[in-house]
Amino acid sequence: MSDRTSHWQAVYTSKAETEVSWYQDNPAISLRLIRDANAAPASRIIDIGGGASRLVDALLAAGYRALAVLDISAAALEAARARLGTAGAEVEWITADVTTWMPQQRYDIWHDRAAFHFLTEERDRRAYVERMREAVVPGGQIIIGTFALDGPEKCSGLSVQRYDAQSLADTLGPPFELLDSCTEAHRTPWDAVQQFQFSRFRRS
Repeated sequence: MSDRTSHWQAVYTSKAETEVSWYQDNPAISLRLIRDANAAPASRIIDIGGGASRLVDALLAAGYRALAVLDISAAALEAARARLGTAGAEVEWITADVTTWMPQQRYDIWHDRAAFHFLTEERDRRAYVERMREAVVPGGQIIIGTFALDGPEKCSGLSVQRYDAQSLADTLGPPFELLDSCTEAHRTPWDAVQQFQFSRFRRS
């Protein structure tokens, strides 16, 4: 088991989903950006680093049916699957490190809130982008939320890489075209405020 896997397994086996800083009861910005990406009920949507996030619940409730959630932590995915009950059977659950994952199909929309910014090594960022290039269909869209330039420098005891829309676009490079971006002041369960930025891209 890699150090990265061990870290996230420990987080999700020692804390409830509502006890982590990134917890959101209502992932409103992610939902809006997915709608802005012209997602249809049959669109293939993957949530990268989705963990125990409630985004999959909200997408199912909104009528999306071709959903996948990828996370390095099996414990996180099991928490989400248990929470959803029988509805979880409709979701593809993928336990993998996104930097070494081999996609088995292609997706119309790639969503990532707060996973990419943990990749502080250039080789890991390159591997992530390569997987994204393989997994997203031409014309598909990518939504990535990271800590903003004025966001935290660390999260869950780990250093992060902060971005604005342009620096994220430069990191991803072609064939990913920046379409729009927005910011969010995320309030943690203990009432601290973390500055995020979200960017939406099209794979040309």
